[in-house]
Amino acid sequence: MNSDDRLRRRASRLLSQVTTRSDRLINEGLAQADARKWHYAVLASLEDFGPASQAALSERTGIYRSDMVGVLNELATRQLVERTPDPDDQRRNIITLSTAGRRQLRRLDKVLDTLHDELLAPLTPTERAQLVGLLTRLLDHLDAPEN
Repeated sequence: MNSDDRLRRRASRLLSQVTTRSDRLINEGLAQADARKWHYAVLASLEDFGPASQAALSERTGIYRSDMVGVLNELATRQLVERTPDPDDQRRNIITLSTAGRRQLRRLDKVLDTLHDELLAPLTPTERAQLVGLLTRLLDHLDAPEN
């Protein structure tokens, strides 16, 4: 048995290598659309779950709170999100998706659809759905609180 055979049998190594290549593909593709993956994550979260505080957006998207301010500043400068004071706590802002943000999200969805087609090219539509289902199960398992 050579080392390549052993390494290719390790799911953790394969996932790591696919992640590295996937991140590169997605980051480069989004950069061509003048966007970043965190922009997409915030816009999609606001569209899917509605307005939220910075802290809630950080939790939803996995973006560190310290990084969220910069991401929101970039999105607000581009008028893709709006910040308004929270009526229940004036120290906090509520972030809302703007009309321009919805349009940008639709453009980025199309960009990501194309990139995912490239990433998953060797898989059939059924295999793609299975892969997403399996990865979702793994992530849910890893995110589950310990009993």
